Amino acid sequence: MSLLKVEGLSTHFITRDIDNQRRVARALTDVNFALDTGRVLGIIGETGAGKSLTAQSICGLLKPPARIVGGRVTFDGQELTSMSPDALNRLRGSQIALVVQNPRSSLDPLARVGDQLVRIHQAHGRHSRAASRKRALDMLAAVGIPDPEGRARAWPHELSGGMAQRVLIAMALMNDPRLLIADEPTTGLDVTVQAQILDLLRNLVQRFGMAMMIITHDLGVVAHYCDEVAVMFAGTIVESGPVKRIFSAPGHPYTRALIGATPERRRVGQGGAQIGGEPPDLYNLPSGCPVRLRCAYATEVCASPPPERVMTPGHVVRCHHAGDLDARGSVA
Repeated sequence: MSLLKVEGLSTHFITRDIDNQRRVARALTDVNFALDTGRVLGIIGETGAGKSLTAQSICGLLKPPARIVGGRVTFDGQELTSMSPDALNRLRGSQIALVVQNPRSSLDPLARVGDQLVRIHQAHGRHSRAASRKRALDMLAAVGIPDPEGRARAWPHELSGGMAQRVLIAMALMNDPRLLIADEPTTGLDVTVQAQILDLLRNLVQRFGMAMMIITHDLGVVAHYCDEVAVMFAGTIVESGPVKRIFSAPGHPYTRALIGATPERRRVGQGGAQIGGEPPDLYNLPSGCPVRLRCAYATEVCASPPPERVMTPGHVVRCHHAGDLDARGSVA
């Protein structure tokens, strides 16, 4: 059984306009994926695709007007979508941990680093302050922070960006979570520090026997650090499967365009057809395939909902033309 299973998850933003007419933005539509212990799943897509909203929906961190309107999220056999807020709050921070993309805004500027880690540990269990303090120092050491004693006494403003991100990861690990969700964990960090943080995350998954989701717009991160990938567009997963399979033989035109747009592919002349145009209007999504208004390969059939096609075991594509695109990316 998968540690995390998301089935048919749909999240809408439900508001009223100035005339008090109901407006619905379909931010997530029928999202499906599963994640096993010891595996790393990358979720990629352009800005506004629904990547962070997926994480917030899983963790129960939605705020009005966002609302889950369909589907279910199951973690270790427990259905999160029907769980009470108190029960979900106990689970979140202990079994499920979230590393956000802006470490400086996530750390309390009025508390020393060590005190913040101790507070997290004591919030989810009956621990003495001495035991929590030792745990905090152990976790700071585990994430590669030199002189844990000294850093524990530091204030957040005294940390570099990379060091602050490591502190956030240590904070997420304080209660031995089984699922770690990292939302753009290297945003704003230089290339060297990015690689260090991602190496650290990957090693921690293996060392502590966790599962991890990495939310990113960087295909290089997915290619080097993830086992599986889910490609999102307009709140829908249009393609998912093993990283090696999808990067070598993408089945959806949107995935092909993303991979073809990477600098490495452009330099060697392997870039495919580009998908331009404006971001989709979630209040007025087109019928059928959500990509069709920006897809060079769309035909009349794309106005109807695309089928879910299994290309190879574990590799699923939502596209009418999946399997019919030749090596150049045109419809065969």
